[in-house]
Amino acid sequence: MGSLVSNVAAKFAFFPPQPPTYNIQREGAKITFARIRSEKNIHVHLLDTKRGNRIVAMYWRHPYARFTVLYSHGNAADLGQMYDLFVQLRKHLRINLMAYDYSGYGASTGKATEYNTYSDIEAVYQCLTTEYGVKQEELILYGQSVGSGPTLHLAARLPRLRAVVLHSAILSGLRVLYPLKITFCFDIYKNIDKIRHVKCPALVIHGTADDVVDWSHGKRLWELSKEKYEPLWIKGGGHCNLELYPEYIQHMRRFIKAMENLEARNNTENGQQRCQQTKCTMCLKFRWNM
Repeated sequence: MGSLVSNVAAKFAFFPPQPPTYNIQREGAKITFARIRSEKNIHVHLLDTKRGNRIVAMYWRHPYARFTVLYSHGNAADLGQMYDLFVQLRKHLRINLMAYDYSGYGASTGKATEYNTYSDIEAVYQCLTTEYGVKQEELILYGQSVGSGPTLHLAARLPRLRAVVLHSAILSGLRVLYPLKITFCFDIYKNIDKIRHVKCPALVIHGTADDVVDWSHGKRLWELSKEKYEPLWIKGGGHCNLELYPEYIQHMRRFIKAMENLEARNNTENGQQRCQQTKCTMCLKFRWNM
């Protein structure tokens, strides 16, 4: 019974666009998108996951960025459909942006499953650290809808992560279908449990009229987060249209600015602590020499 219910939840979780909205092509050693306008600052990667799939990821650098956002999109889109939103986020937030298609989405191989999405985001994170030298303190994880699953999976494992954004996020797969009070072992994307292990600031964004993932999911995730940032409840907002509301980008700008201020404050405090430790060491050496 548990396996059957879990399979039903998984079936409702993944709707990759068919056919995909883009292709990839090779130009010598370089990989580019076909059917999507290309820009020189976009780097396209084919990443091998530990579960044997090869996924497509795109890294988009901004010359004045302080942070990198790793974006996990919703369950019915691929990178081609998300491209215009990424253009706006990079422009208005001045961020580097890394996005990817799950196994079975777009030009990524394999099949979309819960555990494949976990290995997908782990492969993307490894690329960010090895190829671009991104540190945890410089990274913001962004999960939209089902993308909140891999986002919180990774966030719970990164103790120095800068922040998390949960956009129309789910408490768990089965809770989208049924108003459960307890978590079953066969449930998928148990975000209700994983949010408790996330140590960084969490911004939760949800529409009050979401008829796919009820607003109660977002409210409960915000309540359970350890470091709460002011949530954004978009009045009348649905599941797939929150980016169209002006308060969305306004709130995101304030959030990025707050994270920049937090980073500067932490750097100042760390510098003062190192300075104090140096003084204490010099004092001890001086007394020892006496």
